[in-house]
Amino acid sequence: MEDIIVGVDIGGTTSKIGLINKRGAILHKWEVPTPKSENGISIIRDIWNSVQKKLKSLSYNRILGVGAGAPGFIDGSTGLVYEAVNIGWKSFQLKEQFEAIADVPVFVENDANIAALGENWKGAGNQSENLIAITIGTGVGGGIIAKGNILNGVNGTAGELGHITVDPNGYHCNCGKKGCLETIASATGIVRQAMEQIKKDPSSKLAVFSKQNGTLTAKDVFVLADEGDPISQSIIEHTGDVLGFAIANLATVINPSKVLIGGGVSKAGDQLISVIETAFIKYALPRVSEVCELKVAQLGNDAGIIGAAYLVQQHTT
Repeated sequence: MEDIIVGVDIGGTTSKIGLINKRGAILHKWEVPTPKSENGISIIRDIWNSVQKKLKSLSYNRILGVGAGAPGFIDGSTGLVYEAVNIGWKSFQLKEQFEAIADVPVFVENDANIAALGENWKGAGNQSENLIAITIGTGVGGGIIAKGNILNGVNGTAGELGHITVDPNGYHCNCGKKGCLETIASATGIVRQAMEQIKKDPSSKLAVFSKQNGTLTAKDVFVLADEGDPISQSIIEHTGDVLGFAIANLATVINPSKVLIGGGVSKAGDQLISVIETAFIKYALPRVSEVCELKVAQLGNDAGIIGAAYLVQQHTT
């Protein structure tokens, strides 16, 4: 029998759960729905009930603890969730409430931060001391590791890479600012760029495709770019250039050995990664880019539960 760690990655629709050993190997993993009624009051109870059911069929020595990641602004040192809009939590004592139910140590971080920790522990990061992880999906998230530790900042806002301003006169962002990175570089941002181009040229291949299908996704833009559509190619070029610009500025502050790029958009096409790398080298100080490798994240949806387990391993061994 061995000690186990419970890794939890709480999402707006489902929560991923893993039973993981001290070496970071996943023994079992599954998902449960995230109930958002009554401001998510039953989320923790439902997760722990599910864990207990799974544990009944297993032989193990002891539970070292629970690592939990959640969306929103989080103080990792206290386990307080300032706000998680998609779940309904506000000033929610996640660590305190989880420990009261589970009766084991609980360690909490933002979901993007635990994904960065997971990738660094068992994925493409290869346990780098200084690393930037950026996740490109519906929005843009990220985590920063410096001297082996995740950066939180004064009130849990460090690493909100999607809200770096890249165009002060750009699109309005959900955060209330204008020109945030995720207004351009996310899947939503890519579609927004495409719709603007369709308005400018309603006879373009992009416009015809959109009209025929009744919808347009970021993946469609990548496919059309692969097929040689010049407008789609220009969107990918612009998106990659903006990402490379943002990463170059971040890297000047952190001086990392690796930048990991993950999320659904990163898997849509190799051409984006190539454009990002070219732009990064163009904008970064040579001394910064020469020691920094851009890599695609490896762990996919498992990064969060593995990173959550790392939090426990980091604090208990």
